[in-house]
Amino acid sequence: MSAAQPVVVEHPNPDLAWLNKLREEILDPDLPIVDPHHHLWDRPGSRYYLDELLADLNSGHNVVATVFLQCFWSYRTEGPEEMRPVGDTEFVASVAAEAERRKIRQRVCAAIVGHVDFRPGERVDAVLEAHVAAANGRFRGIRQVTARHPDLLASISTPPPLGLMADKAFRAGFARLGKYGLSFDAWLYHTQLGELLDLARAFPAIPIVINHVGGPLGVGPFRAQRNEVFAAWRDGIQQLAACPNVLMKLGGLAMAINGFDFHRQVLPPSSGELAEAWRPWMEACIEAFGAQRCMFESNFPVDKAMCSYPVLWNSFKRIAAGASADERHALFHDTAARFYRIQI
Repeated sequence: MSAAQPVVVEHPNPDLAWLNKLREEILDPDLPIVDPHHHLWDRPGSRYYLDELLADLNSGHNVVATVFLQCFWSYRTEGPEEMRPVGDTEFVASVAAEAERRKIRQRVCAAIVGHVDFRPGERVDAVLEAHVAAANGRFRGIRQVTARHPDLLASISTPPPLGLMADKAFRAGFARLGKYGLSFDAWLYHTQLGELLDLARAFPAIPIVINHVGGPLGVGPFRAQRNEVFAAWRDGIQQLAACPNVLMKLGGLAMAINGFDFHRQVLPPSSGELAEAWRPWMEACIEAFGAQRCMFESNFPVDKAMCSYPVLWNSFKRIAAGASADERHALFHDTAARFYRIQI
């Protein structure tokens, strides 16, 4: 299917006054959490720097460490094009250092995942080395966004080329991750899971973590196809789970691209509402990958457009209520700490 003009998906900005209309008691407040996916930026209508992050981290849950994910922000404005994303790592490392100076109890940005365009060939090595040097021991991996569908255009990211993961130049650069012991964060849509499967099989020694439960689409031509999307998505997820180098992040479903419209409600959603809506997707992931290969993520401040930080983590705790103590620790802390090599 291909529309003449792609559907532009606008993601809303957080509305703090709306979010504050709902407060919940924190569930299991002592459970340690590593938040393995958040951003830092100052976009129009959405500032999220250290103080805003700390306000969320200190809102009740026991978050002990966080992982920063690239978000096309704070790039260098001069110098070679392929080196400009290193500015993002430099900025985030300075934020982490500021948190340490303030003696913040959480390990803020304990791990950093940056951006590299894998396609420039041998020049990729210099970019990776610059990221590692800038991060002061915190650099863990790369995310080159591949999320793309010809009928959809997400407004919050730079559209990548179609078929990027199969590109020979991309793969030549991707292979360099092994030399530096780095992982890959895969942000894609469910229609691209087969492409990621081929990549994961081609590079079995490179650790890969799927972002946002594999990006099930729920807008545009997929709006009225929730059951069909779920079936196709689950098949792709189960095939990827057979690759031992692939893990899964449980979160990111509060993005407009997924078709959940909680931001349109009069009141913010409760953790019970979120758990009911997201449980089928997350339980299918846990069933396929196992708790030792799954990690809950906030995806803040993106997901903050539809729910608050305390309510989000309450919803995850509701979804995991039937898990054993070891499984819960894996889902909320251990898997992320192991994958991103975070010492608590």
